Amino acid sequence: MMKNGKTLDVFQKESSNIDIKEMMDYYNISIKIENNETNFYMDNEKISEEDMQSKEASIAVSTVGGKAQNENLFIFARNLIEDLKTKNNVILAGRSLMQIYPNLDYHLFITADLEERVRRKCIQYNEIDIKNEIRENIIKRDKLQEDAGFYKLSPSTIVIDVTNCKSAQESTKLVLEKINLLETV
Repeated sequence: MMKNGKTLDVFQKESSNIDIKEMMDYYNISIKIENNETNFYMDNEKISEEDMQSKEASIAVSTVGGKAQNENLFIFARNLIEDLKTKNNVILAGRSLMQIYPNLDYHLFITADLEERVRRKCIQYNEIDIKNEIRENIIKRDKLQEDAGFYKLSPSTIVIDVTNCKSAQESTKLVLEKINLLETV
């Protein structure tokens, strides 16, 4: 939506009136599973991972997500998840999973301390020189997400701290170890 002229100011003013699923339909946004990965398209053009994970997108999602009309989006997501589950084992990642799909087999909340998250974002954005700006954006996003209820944990939530993991592979290994422990119980 930002590529089509919507600014963060517009999002902030209109966010409580935005029906996310309606906007997806309006902008012809689709979701496709390709090579076991989820890809998003707008007008049949793939939206890059860089755009999806950009600083601007991160703040916009946090700003709008907690205030927007998400009911139709959640229905769409539940149906998509049910369809995927008939064909595959499914791992979901997202901010509102307990609201979207409360019947999760496992709910893992993966976290790292603030300074480690700042370090990783600096690497991701290749922007070591704006460390303070990145820290401020993470703090702002965390506050927006907390206010929206995105960090609400259920009694069945398993918190996994990956602060000390030195790579995505090491984090993945830790998460899989936790899942394997659950499977043996």
